[in-house]
Amino acid sequence: MTAETKTTEIRPAVASDLAGVEALLAANGLPTDGVRECLDGFHVAEHDGAIVGVVGVERCCSEYGLLRSTAVDARWRGHGVGRQLVARAIADAESRGTKALYLLTMTAERYFPSFGFVQTTRDAVPAEVRATAEFCSICPSTSTVMSLELSHDTELA
Repeated sequence: MTAETKTTEIRPAVASDLAGVEALLAANGLPTDGVRECLDGFHVAEHDGAIVGVVGVERCCSEYGLLRSTAVDARWRGHGVGRQLVARAIADAESRGTKALYLLTMTAERYFPSFGFVQTTRDAVPAEVRATAEFCSICPSTSTVMSLELSHDTELA
């Protein structure tokens, strides 16, 4: 069976997913520092009990989030799994009333604008986000910084 005919379930991560999430991140050269502490902000794509994709939003405070740890198993790339995960993370952050999401990337600065992210400077990022380990020590200072202002439909609140 090819990846085109396989389906994934996108769902919130649970504690038992931690090892699979960390393994997928490591396989993609992404840091695992802090994942355990903010696993409740992660979503996974699962197929036949295996985690094939992951995305996380670290809640920096009630107003801002840090989109992090976006990875898809190499066999599943090009099949929309990453797009589904990022869209779910954005929708979840929006439903929680998050004003804006920020991210750091060394490789995907051309991917995230398709979701509305724009490049910004570290100085333009709120202090709560700049205080995260991702900003302080995990990601290099040469990483591209991006932001996404979120809208809120007050009629749904």
